[in-house]
Amino acid sequence: MMSDTENTEAFNENQESAAATPPAGDTTRLAALEAEIAELKDKVLRALAEGENIRRRGEREREDTAKFAISKFAQNLLPVADNLRRAVEAIPEGHSNELLSKVVEGIEGTERALLAAFEKSGIVKIEALEKPFDANFHEVMIEMDYREKVAGTVVQLFETGYLIDQRLLRPARVAVAKGGPRERLDTNA
Repeated sequence: MMSDTENTEAFNENQESAAATPPAGDTTRLAALEAEIAELKDKVLRALAEGENIRRRGEREREDTAKFAISKFAQNLLPVADNLRRAVEAIPEGHSNELLSKVVEGIEGTERALLAAFEKSGIVKIEALEKPFDANFHEVMIEMDYREKVAGTVVQLFETGYLIDQRLLRPARVAVAKGGPRERLDTNA
């Protein structure tokens, strides 16, 4: 016969071994629960990642909206800048009229102020003359025979183009050389 202590120890060992090896039905259920936990964990991680992506996308869209919100307004002001330049160019050089000189000074001052406001808002002119044609920034109005220019060089500017924070606001409308040498233009110039 076993003593009470031995009985208690044997009982405890049976309980521990029973807990360590669940019955066959419990093993299947345990595996199913672990698989469900893994699936739910995966879904939670994906949802968190999607939430983070939405947050980042929202930040980028807010930044873009802030940068480019003035685009429509700026496009409406570009003809004003064009007309100020045309007014200055319409006055013949070497005129002797003092009143006309003051008007030209006023127009040039207004043009400078407008271009400074553009620059503060991230709006800059596209430098096109004597540069290679670039379809991303230029719109060709005509091709001209310039034998002394490399084919594809911008030789005349009809309308100044502008960028707003590196994005095209209006393409420069240009004439390009045709029929000249077919050398490759240096695009880094």
